Amino acid sequence: MTAPNIRNPSSIIGKTAVSKNVPTGLTSVLANGAGSGDVFKINSIFAANTNGSSFTTISISLYNGIDHYLASTINVPPDATQIISTKETYFYLEEGWSIRAFAGNANYIDVIVSYENIS
Repeated sequence: MTAPNIRNPSSIIGKTAVSKNVPTGLTSVLANGAGSGDVFKINSIFAANTNGSSFTTISISLYNGIDHYLASTINVPPDATQIISTKETYFYLEEGWSIRAFAGNANYIDVIVSYENIS
């Protein structure tokens, strides 16, 4: 695994990953494949409860063979959005790592990740 020199990258491409109707089991939202030669700068993560009448929860992890929770069982009110991470709290997703999510109720939550693919 060779991460790029982020001080002098060859390219920086802004991207957005969307996971609609997150299930109750862990599912990948964004993956940086092993050996990609890239690093992803995660600018923001939002979780929106699209159900108009019921609360639910969201959990977000960083996964590299083990889940490391960034947010665990956060309540999200009906028709509301929970900010998980913002540009002020950015972090890097290295090769072989992924962002995973699961909801308290299936199909209530959409997760949106804004990131920069640096190579």
